[in-house]
Amino acid sequence: MKKFDTRVQQIKYQVLREVARHAWNDTLKDGVFTIPKEIVPTNVPTMRCCVYKERAIAAERVKLAMGGIEENKHVIQVIDIACDECPAAGFEITDNCRGCLAHRCEAACRFGAITFDEHQKAHIDKDKCKNCGACAKACPYTAITNRQRPCIVACKPKAIGMDENKAACIDYDKCISCGACVYMCPFGAISDKSYIVNVVDMLKEKDKTKVFAIVAPSISSQFSYAKLGQVITGIKELGFHTVIEAALGADMVAIKEAKELVEKGFLTSSCCPGFVQFIKNEFPSMVQHISHNFSPMAELAKYIKNTQENCKVVFIGPCTAKKAELERPDVAEWVDSVLTFEELQALIDSKDIDLSTLEEDVLDNASYYGRIFARSGGLTDAVGESLKEQGIDFEPRVTVCDGIEECRAALMKAAHGVDVGNFIEGMACLGGCIGGAGCLTHEARDKNEVDKYGREAMEKSIMDAVSVLDEF
Repeated sequence: MKKFDTRVQQIKYQVLREVARHAWNDTLKDGVFTIPKEIVPTNVPTMRCCVYKERAIAAERVKLAMGGIEENKHVIQVIDIACDECPAAGFEITDNCRGCLAHRCEAACRFGAITFDEHQKAHIDKDKCKNCGACAKACPYTAITNRQRPCIVACKPKAIGMDENKAACIDYDKCISCGACVYMCPFGAISDKSYIVNVVDMLKEKDKTKVFAIVAPSISSQFSYAKLGQVITGIKELGFHTVIEAALGADMVAIKEAKELVEKGFLTSSCCPGFVQFIKNEFPSMVQHISHNFSPMAELAKYIKNTQENCKVVFIGPCTAKKAELERPDVAEWVDSVLTFEELQALIDSKDIDLSTLEEDVLDNASYYGRIFARSGGLTDAVGESLKEQGIDFEPRVTVCDGIEECRAALMKAAHGVDVGNFIEGMACLGGCIGGAGCLTHEARDKNEVDKYGREAMEKSIMDAVSVLDEF
């Protein structure tokens, strides 16, 4: 049975599935959006003022599922009309206010934002408040609280704000396309645009062009109602020529990154596109230290394109930032499209494929070390192993950063000359790729499960895994 963490994910999945069905049947029309009843159920109460607004929001979801407006290249986008239920963020006075005589909150506020009613209860003038928090710290009753919208709390790069209508807006100079806001928004008002229609179009041309699927190792924990081998069979039944592990690309990257580390003496990792973009946005002085290696996705796609004629490559994984990586010219040359696991589920169901009834195929192209790239610390382990296997005498001193807040702390130290070792491994999502916004469920964010899947790899060393490349 399919499992999603929230009803918001379920609705998003239904939209993607219906769009994919229309794409297979050539019944999509530009500017015309027929909203299936599954997307706006009539048997449950509407969350909006009326069903007509629900349908208007659904139409916007359909647009994003079809790739969004061509002029808007941003991966993460706000559906304005869906963002109207969260209270304005900021400091508020709660019922704990006792109307005391001390008025410490008023004395602490340097902007004159605190006033009192006839009962001496405090109030905050939002037009004057600067959200500094001085009043909250001064209140002896902890009667002042900072109510933040879920999207703002989730966005560690601090890219989420509010426009003049109090709807969420994104500062794209800070956004790293990690999708944390997408996953956390309780109303589904923030979403990532989809390339699912592009992928369907590729697969409909499978007799003319071989379409390769590169799947992230975190796929092993996502489809809990079916065996991994059945998922691989299902992907092939969609029309993909073959399925290859992104973990094999990780093995390739581990070899190159180990050599680059020795050569340069200090590196920050390049595997997580969210982390790379965060460095570019917030720490431009550190850009020179970003590894020049491709991510595993791009490294493996490049190999496929260089060894196979007339082919296309689609990456399937948990990461919305991979869609932003696809916009890079040096990556777009090798990778043709990106799907999340949410979108893969929708694509499978759009063809009415029941994974649990399929025969099992095999996915065994990578080593243990390539597969554990899926979790925080996996890249570090792989680079260390690669140094040993290549006989390189070099001691990696690594700072492993699990999530953007740890990344910020390590980069801040490094930028100011504080010793953080010679290698910074950065993962934008907590837990690593297994915490990506495009997962079916985040309950599977388990380092031990990743390691277990890694131990099932047929190839036990990185060099053994890379040696099979000639077979493709």
